[in-house]
Amino acid sequence: MIVLGALIVAAVVAWAASRIVVELRAAREEAARARAAALLELFAPALTAAQRDPRAYLVWQPLATIARQMFPVESAALDRAAGGTFPFTTAQLQAAHAQWTADWLAWERTHDADYKLKAVAATEELAAAGGSAAARGKLEAVEREKIDLYQRRYAEYVRVAKALQSLAG
Repeated sequence: MIVLGALIVAAVVAWAASRIVVELRAAREEAARARAAALLELFAPALTAAQRDPRAYLVWQPLATIARQMFPVESAALDRAAGGTFPFTTAQLQAAHAQWTADWLAWERTHDADYKLKAVAATEELAAAGGSAAARGKLEAVEREKIDLYQRRYAEYVRVAKALQSLAG
């Protein structure tokens, strides 16, 4: 009788332990799903921001790298669900670099056209003023302004382009 009672107690304990293991596993899986959902929520604004401005990748990609290192299992699950590296694929980073370059070229053309008009106006003013020092100074100021703005914008273009290339490569 004592042996039968011991066997029953042992079976109940084994069954209870197996239920606890199942519940712990389910709790861990649910926590992993919650972390993956939190990562989705965290990077949703990044996806929107990156579509609007390629420079957003420079802020968000390092954060994504940290998140991937901290949560490798959740990141792998998100990668599988997304069909690529979540939140940003190499193709997206390369497209961002291409977009940044296209935006730069468009800005460069507009900048050149704007300052050609300003230079023509200043040249006409110089001719109308009979070559006065003030009119000559205005023409020189237009040229300086054109070059200064171009140099500042070009420095930003190069900095961001190199950073995007390094993220993609």
